[in-house]
Amino acid sequence: MGKHIAVIIFIFLSTTFAWMILGASIVARSSSADSGLTRGVESNWGSAQQQSPPTAVATHIEQHTQLESLNGVITKKVVSASIDTPLQVEQSRIRVALDLEQRQKGLLWFATYRVNFHGDYILRNSTPSDQVTVKLVFPAPDAIYDDLIVRADGQPLALTAANGAVSGVIRRPPGAPIRLEVGYRSQGLGTWDYKLGENVSQVHDFVLEMTTNFDAIDFPQGGLSPTMKTKSDRGWLLTWKYSNLVTGYRIGMVMPEKLQPGPLAGRISFFAPVSLLFFFFLIFIITTLRGIDLHPMHYFFLATSFFAFHLLLAYLVDHISIHAAFAICSTVSIFLVVSYLRIAIGPRFAFVEAALTQFIYLVLFSYAFFFNGFTGLAITIGAIITLFVVMQLTARIDWRRPAAEEAA
Repeated sequence: MGKHIAVIIFIFLSTTFAWMILGASIVARSSSADSGLTRGVESNWGSAQQQSPPTAVATHIEQHTQLESLNGVITKKVVSASIDTPLQVEQSRIRVALDLEQRQKGLLWFATYRVNFHGDYILRNSTPSDQVTVKLVFPAPDAIYDDLIVRADGQPLALTAANGAVSGVIRRPPGAPIRLEVGYRSQGLGTWDYKLGENVSQVHDFVLEMTTNFDAIDFPQGGLSPTMKTKSDRGWLLTWKYSNLVTGYRIGMVMPEKLQPGPLAGRISFFAPVSLLFFFFLIFIITTLRGIDLHPMHYFFLATSFFAFHLLLAYLVDHISIHAAFAICSTVSIFLVVSYLRIAIGPRFAFVEAALTQFIYLVLFSYAFFFNGFTGLAITIGAIITLFVVMQLTARIDWRRPAAEEAA
């Protein structure tokens, strides 16, 4: 019996070593794919976007007298200087529509989205100048911007594009309000932000309405939570409304991510020895109680059937959805075990004890990793249930009797 158990332990440790190699290879593939594919998605689709409010600067000429000394003679000289004065935004009415369109590349999913941005602003020319330069900085330098609108008091501006921004010059008398309208359609990756200003900024009469086509909303660190949330048929209507706000935070949305097949397959592989340990332990108890002679070679083929599940999963998730791949791999692995034990031991043991045990400790154990945050709890509950079952099955065994017989 001792040699029998020692061989089973050796088979378990050898399979564990193979799983560690498989898990490391999956992690390496996912890491290399992450760096390369992210750059590829950003170049083809777009990167994370952070929009800032448009700026307006009034320019006027000021003259002052400057004294100059030449050969001991002091003269007065009139010098002209150009003064730029930023104009404050008195009112902001912003509408943002985010449509999530996730894309899969290899072992990874990327949270790509389309954004429709429209903003109406009121500024006031509080300077003595009538020349105002309006500038809109785009949220990402390398992106596409379709249906671009930049209007002042309903009139399109003649725009000049440079350094990831467009600008135009308008004429407005001192004290006159400027109704500025900007808008575009674009696309990005991962997050969308609206930056209220540089560092700590003050905003007046501010309303931003954001609509989403997804339910799993999340806000970035250093981001303001909405003042109002309304559920819609497609997702959410989120509103940020402030009358007079001073803050260094921003408004933003983190796109929900799908379950990443590569990292998930890697985690399942790294924890596979735990599921095999439970399986071997329960099978050993059942065969001992029923007097079934299960040779170490039987355990070897059972271990390889478990390993086949993770090996097939690691390479199948590249081509089909993670859920379909999981179902196929589970079916293949259970078929290998049941078809083998049906011939080696018998149909009842294969279809009842072995199939049920494998379904619990391979399929359900691995599926627990789909529920992020509950995996540890699910495994703990499974371990406690296993302990309860084994304790009930072995409660009537006289553990001293085998020891006394061996001593005799």
